[in-house]
Amino acid sequence: MAAMAEFNNIRSVTEMPEGDDVKRSFHHRMFLEPQEKKRSMKALVVKQAKKTCSCTPARIKDYVFSFFPVLQWLPKYKLREYLLGDIMSGVIVGVLLVPQSIAYSLLAGQEPIYGLYTSFFASIIYFIFGTSRHISVGIFGVICLMVGQVVDREIQRAGYDLEPAALISPVSFCLSLCLGFVSVYLSDSLLSGFVTGASFTILTSQAKYLLGLDIPRSSGIGSLIATWINIFRNIHKTNICDLITSFLCFLVLIPTKELNEHFKSRLKAPIPVELVVIVAATLASHFGKLRETYDSSVAGHIPTGFLPPHPPDWSLIPNVALDAIPIAIIGFAITVSLSEMFAKKHGYTVRANQEMYAIGFCNIIPSFFHCFTTSAALAKTLVKESTGCRTQMSGMKLIWLVTMAASALISTEIGLLVGVCFSMLCVIFRTQRPEAPLLGWVAESETYESLSAYKNLQTKPGIMVFRFEAPLYYINKECFKSTLYKQTGVNPVWVKAAKKKAEKRMLREKEVDSGGNQTSISMDFVSEPLGFHTIVIDCCAVQFLDTAGIRTLKEVCKDYGEIDVQVLLAQCNPSVRSSLIRGEFFKEGEDHLLFHSVHQAVDFALGAQGHSGTSASKN
Repeated sequence: MAAMAEFNNIRSVTEMPEGDDVKRSFHHRMFLEPQEKKRSMKALVVKQAKKTCSCTPARIKDYVFSFFPVLQWLPKYKLREYLLGDIMSGVIVGVLLVPQSIAYSLLAGQEPIYGLYTSFFASIIYFIFGTSRHISVGIFGVICLMVGQVVDREIQRAGYDLEPAALISPVSFCLSLCLGFVSVYLSDSLLSGFVTGASFTILTSQAKYLLGLDIPRSSGIGSLIATWINIFRNIHKTNICDLITSFLCFLVLIPTKELNEHFKSRLKAPIPVELVVIVAATLASHFGKLRETYDSSVAGHIPTGFLPPHPPDWSLIPNVALDAIPIAIIGFAITVSLSEMFAKKHGYTVRANQEMYAIGFCNIIPSFFHCFTTSAALAKTLVKESTGCRTQMSGMKLIWLVTMAASALISTEIGLLVGVCFSMLCVIFRTQRPEAPLLGWVAESETYESLSAYKNLQTKPGIMVFRFEAPLYYINKECFKSTLYKQTGVNPVWVKAAKKKAEKRMLREKEVDSGGNQTSISMDFVSEPLGFHTIVIDCCAVQFLDTAGIRTLKEVCKDYGEIDVQVLLAQCNPSVRSSLIRGEFFKEGEDHLLFHSVHQAVDFALGAQGHSGTSASKN
């Protein structure tokens, strides 16, 4: 390979330096001895298996304490320091929990009592298995909306009055089996956009209750638009009593919420306005006989006590298993995001795997007690954290816009899928056409920066430094070559083609005139020098190479080598180095020609060409 020949020539020059400049360049050449290779995969598997399968008392104790975090922190509980804040936070969250559980149960297509069951069991189970001190696990509006859509669909599909409560246990059970398998692909902007879009759907689903309209719930693609169309078609049937009640509730809730936020530093506890509104509305409905007089909508009778446990209806699981996947992803991702956010704020750590177990058990066990899907509840978590909770004792703009619009206008499930796909496409697009600038030298240092980003950078004579700011793989290999050719101003393929064309012309002229024109044509061809003899590729931003990337580097080195331009690689990480060696980029014994810094590669090239000095031009 021509580029390898150039490398061999340079190596011979370096090993026999002549002159102070070349000696100084050779003095900067640095070789690092690689670490010994790690154990084989078989040895690692055997070691991990022995560690996992050991049954010593210490191992069993560690496993039990790891699986039940409550056994670790409860014996260390500081009564005087923690108890007051935990009690206050628990009472306030409990006060908030009651009205939210009733409202969200209706959103999920269930009777209010099932929301109370769900919040009760989930709080106890997370107390035992959870690692976050501040999140409150219960029912969450977005999750309830998605569960409600499944319940409505299955009831319509059954063709008879299937008990809604019979569906929620299979959904919860399936949910616990699907947790977290793609939640790593959900960015903060994606989650925020999804929750915002779903919030529009939640608001839309509640609009008919605010107006007292009896219209069927729309589901599927475009349910938000269909719901508003039905509302405006039936707007003349608005129940005036329900409308006035809704207006009065807003009139109390919104200002009080603002006061709580404004005076939260002075208030020991926020005003429980939700509970006040529930109590006042219940008393007004009962004593004013609003149901009998004005046909006002009421939640109905809420029984006391617990229903006996009952296993899920296993026959429904095939129907709801697919729906459980997006619900599981959102629930787990929101839980982990909130856990990590508050853990970072308060200086402790959470274990994502243990959080997966905790939320899984919060859905498996309650599924036998007539409960539906749970996750971290955003509103209750914020209240819990802001009211002094100390332990578990108390119980990208474009991505955002696309996810929000898809979740609101299409459907929540499709919106989530659109958000994930669009996020992954954004990552691909960023690596498909990355930044690839030429670099200049920062005077009196060993640093090289982008010539297009900074002024007063200097360039070395005859050397171009090029940085590709992305992994080099099959998607962007053509972009790498075209950008390199554009930045250097030389396409070696075209130069070779022009050279061959000129040689053919010279042969034809020679046949006509054996002496006269050959020299002039040859001089015409070489009268335009390239202006550089070395290209240094800064690989600091190249995280990995695939076979297509290695092949592209080989082609670049070969093409430039054929026009007497050498290509050097600098700042390759160990993964890239290994890929180059495995891909036989270098001949045997030439892997030391990879440089550990751009400055080292430039000095090497200058020494090989017999140049000294520092700058030829300024940018």
